[in-house]
Amino acid sequence: MEKQTMSVGQLNEYIKMQIDRDPRLTNIAVRGEISNYKVYPSGHHYFTMKDATSAISCVMFRSSASGLKFRPENGMKVIAMGSVSVYVRNGQYQLSCTGLTPDGMGELYVAYEQLKKKLAAQGLFDEQHKKKLPQYPNTIGIITSEAGAAVHDLLRILRHRWPLTQIRLLPVRVQGQEAPGEIAAAIRYANFHNLADILIVGRGGGSIEELWAFNDETVAWAIYESKIPVISSVGHEVDITIADFVADVSAATPTHAAVAAVRDQDVLRRQLDAVEDAMALALQHKLVQAQDRLKALASRPIMQSPLAAFEQRKKAIKLLETRLFGAQNQVVSKYRHRFVAQTAKLDAMSPLKVLTRGYAVATTESGNVIRSVNEVNPGEEISVRVSDGSILANVVKGETEHE
Repeated sequence: MEKQTMSVGQLNEYIKMQIDRDPRLTNIAVRGEISNYKVYPSGHHYFTMKDATSAISCVMFRSSASGLKFRPENGMKVIAMGSVSVYVRNGQYQLSCTGLTPDGMGELYVAYEQLKKKLAAQGLFDEQHKKKLPQYPNTIGIITSEAGAAVHDLLRILRHRWPLTQIRLLPVRVQGQEAPGEIAAAIRYANFHNLADILIVGRGGGSIEELWAFNDETVAWAIYESKIPVISSVGHEVDITIADFVADVSAATPTHAAVAAVRDQDVLRRQLDAVEDAMALALQHKLVQAQDRLKALASRPIMQSPLAAFEQRKKAIKLLETRLFGAQNQVVSKYRHRFVAQTAKLDAMSPLKVLTRGYAVATTESGNVIRSVNEVNPGEEISVRVSDGSILANVVKGETEHE
């Protein structure tokens, strides 16, 4: 019997057909560890799944990979859903995956942890970026579903606590594929038009799937970039989303969000009443002090008899005047006596006093006193000062004592 001869391509096609017909190799789930994970520009994902004894090549085409909620990583244990197929061109069989889920934990939980780690590394959760809430906001913007219970709780509490605040509702979908885009757009719209002093972003409770819009990276960046302070209020107290980490204030429930946003008018009224009482008490204390001071002033002699006090002051001033004049006369007399004594001394030493005893003083025409015969020449005019005047004379001759 002659054997049938086939080409390599025919053989691979035959093997592919046999594998495709085997129901045990269709719609199967395979558990293993990811390695050599690569994403190509085409959008297709290629990787290897392995266990302790074996490995298999895997592919996830773009149409299936676009539905992944988390980012597969090397070393991650997963369960892959799909079918075994043969790549005819090189005769290699592979697992064509239509879905991946983390082994031992939910897909959304893994995606949540991955995004949380990524955004934390980028600084979106840093405390220094958190903005303070204004104490008395004029306008509060609420970004949530207009049909949910959360908005009614918020409106009721805000109006009760601080009715002066204006409330603006920006209705959005809070779950579903379109929700993240609508929430992020509403936050940016409110900032662009400066619609509020505070934004409350959130929804009521639900499953992780229902709350997933607030674990979206687009929403996280919109909250982070908001110039208006953002209060995140998503789910119940046990629910914590990415939005809660990024927001300036995280509220466990819509009630807590309203409490964080505005002050309680009743509490403020009590505080104002307490301040008013304290001011009234302080004013009363000041009034009593002023009355006591007025009584003390009224009891003084000048207030009892102003004329008598005036006469007493007048006598005191007269006495002071007499003492001042007496002291002044003493000082003048003292300096007068000193002046007379000094004048007598000067008079005794005066050259004019010598002249009265018969002496004279001769001076040249220039006024210089002549002390020697050598200071004048014959024929020169000189002045002789005596006690009662001056005598003009001409020099005939100068003689020394020896001559």
